[in-house]
Amino acid sequence: MGTGRGIGLRHRRTPPPAVAFIAARPYPRAMTGTAYQVLARKYRPQTFADLIGQEAMVRTLKNAFEAGRIAHAFVMTGVRGVGKTTTARIIAKGLNCVGPDGTRDRPTIEPCGLCGPCRAIAEGRHVDVTEYDAASNTQVDKMRDILAAVPYRPTEARYKVIIFDEVHMLSSGSFNALLKTLEEPPAHVKFIFATTEIRKVPVTILSRCQRYDLRRIEPEVMTAHLRGVLAQEGAAVADDALALIVRAAEGSVRDALSLLDQAIAMGEGAATTAAQVRAMLGLADRGRVLELFAAVMRGDAPAALAELAAQYADGADPLAVMRDLAEVTHWLSVLKVAPGTGDDPAVPPDERDRGREMADRLSIRVLTRTWQMLLKALEEVAVAPSPMMAAEMAVIRLTHVADLPDPERILRDLLAAPPAQGAAAAPGPQAPLPPRAPVPRGSAQSAPVAVAAPGPAPGLSALPATFEGVVELIRARRDMALLVEVESALRLVRYAPGRIEFEPAPGAAPDLAARLGQRLQAWTGQRWGVSVVSAGGAPTLAEARAAEAAAAQAAALANPVVQAVLAAFPGARIAAVRTPEARAAEAAGDALAPAEEDWDPFEPG
Repeated sequence: MGTGRGIGLRHRRTPPPAVAFIAARPYPRAMTGTAYQVLARKYRPQTFADLIGQEAMVRTLKNAFEAGRIAHAFVMTGVRGVGKTTTARIIAKGLNCVGPDGTRDRPTIEPCGLCGPCRAIAEGRHVDVTEYDAASNTQVDKMRDILAAVPYRPTEARYKVIIFDEVHMLSSGSFNALLKTLEEPPAHVKFIFATTEIRKVPVTILSRCQRYDLRRIEPEVMTAHLRGVLAQEGAAVADDALALIVRAAEGSVRDALSLLDQAIAMGEGAATTAAQVRAMLGLADRGRVLELFAAVMRGDAPAALAELAAQYADGADPLAVMRDLAEVTHWLSVLKVAPGTGDDPAVPPDERDRGREMADRLSIRVLTRTWQMLLKALEEVAVAPSPMMAAEMAVIRLTHVADLPDPERILRDLLAAPPAQGAAAAPGPQAPLPPRAPVPRGSAQSAPVAVAAPGPAPGLSALPATFEGVVELIRARRDMALLVEVESALRLVRYAPGRIEFEPAPGAAPDLAARLGQRLQAWTGQRWGVSVVSAGGAPTLAEARAAEAAAAQAAALANPVVQAVLAAFPGARIAAVRTPEARAAEAAGDALAPAEEDWDPFEPG
């Protein structure tokens, strides 16, 4: 017994060295509970009063809570970082808040944040408020396990709240398993869904929910919010640097707070400057971007390439520079068509003035052409092995086309310029090109007639009145081989309904008259007399077309505008001559005129 007491005393007076060493060693910082909390979590809204930029949604929910018209399912949609999951948690707290004194017996739009349910929900440990990550719980079996607990009443809270974050990630089987319960849930259950891809959520789910679209935060609201955070943190960020952060956040509060957190750390205790934020974001100076854009619009390739190289040497990402140029192009285009939109608080006053000046000097055609080329350049820079090389090639292309005149200016210059030396002068005062006469379908003695639309084969009393009618009959019957022979080898001498006399052109088939008579008799039901004579025939239809095309080209070549165009573009030639009447006929769905139909623009000469 004494031995036992001795052991006990010895253990109390001289603890083992290892135990004494561990007790004396301080705990690491992470174990003391003083770990740093990022601004996006530290300033996460806890009530609807803290939620910024979503006044319409807050007003609707407030009226619904006050009137007791609380839906059983909500879906929150919007871009990342605008407050979807935060809103879901605030709704859960409002549904179950009992007040600081525990006497509140109905839901409220203004949860106290002090009662047990509010604190437990904020800390994510309330037994009746469950938040699921849909990306990690896509299986149907998991959804069945969740729904199996729905019929049971809440353990502690007023309502059982089930929150699905990124609900669009659920599988189709999980959505189908959810449908029936979501349509007729128990009175004590509320569903809240949050998603950034509302189009991926089945309409059968959306039709069972009240949908709330959370908007991007406006720059003015975001700037005021960040200034309030800076005041509470005792930090300083320059106004132009804050504008860069707001622009880069693109309406997301979480992105803005994350960037602000990084910018404060970059300031090293002093006020963070815009240059530091640009370096942090990989952006070029906005003023330097405007300088680069101005050099491109002047067509000054050496200056533009030098500025691009300088920005690259200072750490700017080539893809970011191309994005900046595209942003400037869009901004100037909007300023051009709507000058009132230039009062953007995120843009410094000197940049606004310079932007208005550039928008006044540039045309919409130039800006839209630049926009299209920059979109192509963005794709090339993103996939190129060397982004800088791709960016330089894009700048070279942009400077090359920057000083190209628009079509109206080219036409004005051509009209103002004198005719080129050696060009054929027009005889007398030059009038506009005369409209082309109808293409002759037969001999010069035959009067042109309107061509009837193809229809059923005519009977005995409806023979073609002219040779043009015969040609259209062959065309309507789609006998292309005979049509080619008639147009190129038949020189018409005389025509009467039921009788044709013609002189064969060189190379005509010996049996052309016999075959033509047989086909016409079969189509019209009446015997035709087709005979061959030795001379006196008019030019064939193909010869008449060629003569008319040559005359039209000669008339076109005599026009001073055409002469100026040919002089300005050596090697160019006239491919076709079209009259307004021919264009109208094409628009109405008529067949192409033969002179246009047979003209081959790739034929030599």
